[in-house]
Amino acid sequence: MVFKKILELRKINIAIDGYSGCGKSTLAKALAEKLGYIFIDSGAMFRGITHFCLINGVDVTDKKAIAEVLDSKPELTFKPVSNHLLLNGQDVESHIRNDQKVVSSVSFVASIPEVRTYLKELQQRHISGKGVVMEGRDIGTVIMPGAELKIFITATIEERIHRRLSQLSDQGVTILEEEVRNNLIERDKADAGRDVAPLRKASDAICFDTSNFSKETQLEAILAIARPIIEPDYYLPFIQ
Repeated sequence: MVFKKILELRKINIAIDGYSGCGKSTLAKALAEKLGYIFIDSGAMFRGITHFCLINGVDVTDKKAIAEVLDSKPELTFKPVSNHLLLNGQDVESHIRNDQKVVSSVSFVASIPEVRTYLKELQQRHISGKGVVMEGRDIGTVIMPGAELKIFITATIEERIHRRLSQLSDQGVTILEEEVRNNLIERDKADAGRDVAPLRKASDAICFDTSNFSKETQLEAILAIARPIIEPDYYLPFIQ
């Protein structure tokens, strides 16, 4: 008779950080789905706050006005299955992805300490029970410094431009390659140079260059790293 040991899978938190246009959201969402985890797109939440400011007539270059509008406590949640961002119950996914005013303003809005504090509280509500994949730019350093697995995603600028143009084309958006290049470079500078929670690779994060990986092979590579952490009894039976 063959006896099979039934192992209770350990739930962990996974932080995925990196530059714009590297495929963080796609990878994180696929990873969460594969593991049966909750997926939190932190970048969408910052875009949601930016959109909230714009539709309420707030000057997105005025730090004080942006901080004050948060007093109304905008609710940011994610729609099941599609994972579209809901702002006060309304699906705003198309607006936060395609509105160039949102795209060009989000880095400044994200640099405001009050915005980051407000969203940090929302994001950290999800992580206490483990089983979360969250992606962004300060997840491994600020939001989930205790995450059991931290990945920092990068890719060449050429590949990032190609991916962003392809993504926008699929959404029916036409934009010049140079405009995409400039936007990515400016966002990199803004994210890495801001005073509050700048884009950084956590000291214990694994750096992953996705330039030559398909979506499928990216997922398999990260799963190969995650599985021994989630199931140490199975993958590391004698050396724990």
